[in-house]
Amino acid sequence: MAVDYDIIVKGNNLSLREGFLAFANATLIFTPDGPVLFDTGHYCNRLPLLSGLERHGMKPADVKAVFLSHLHFDHCNNIDLFPDAKVYVSRREWDYAMSPHERDLFMPWMIHEQLQKHNVEFVDGEGRVSDGVRYFPAPGHTPGSYALELDTETKGRVVIAGDAVKYAKEVAMRKSDMVFDTVENSTATISRILDRADRIVPGHFPELIKRNGVFEWDDAAEFALMVR
Repeated sequence: MAVDYDIIVKGNNLSLREGFLAFANATLIFTPDGPVLFDTGHYCNRLPLLSGLERHGMKPADVKAVFLSHLHFDHCNNIDLFPDAKVYVSRREWDYAMSPHERDLFMPWMIHEQLQKHNVEFVDGEGRVSDGVRYFPAPGHTPGSYALELDTETKGRVVIAGDAVKYAKEVAMRKSDMVFDTVENSTATISRILDRADRIVPGHFPELIKRNGVFEWDDAAEFALMVR
């Protein structure tokens, strides 16, 4: 089976004067060993996440593996929907979440207690989740952030970046605008991703596609807002 993927929850980078409305991308990856969900979003993503799985004829119980890019609330809150899945998270991020940076206000309370209910597999360094699906450290946004690299038949090498690359601005600048690790690590991570990827799925932006050495995007970042 060839590796493929679908962004089942579409992220955006909408900001308020204080705070944000941003949703994170949640990506369903199809591997020879079964589906892997990259990030789960937060409570406002809960129904879209379930709808995205349903489009593929799936329920949460069908997801046997979840890979969390990092432990900010907007990427991991819905992990409780997947009690039977193996959960991949970096040991560095696990430790960091116990004592985050003083400006990092985005760690959800009791995330360790929640994850301890799951079959957690800690990752360190580089490794593989399945054939054609590799993980690697992507520090900068947080010290323990990780990304996945997919070898696909039709789309080339795809990096599912999480918040190592949140949106196109960071690609243009080769610098994160929200760093809880070091600027140097963030810049090195972004450069590494840009150098190795044919496509990037950012944390909060439509998919970026390299054409003639430049990353572009085809889709608009939608945010359907209705008054009820």
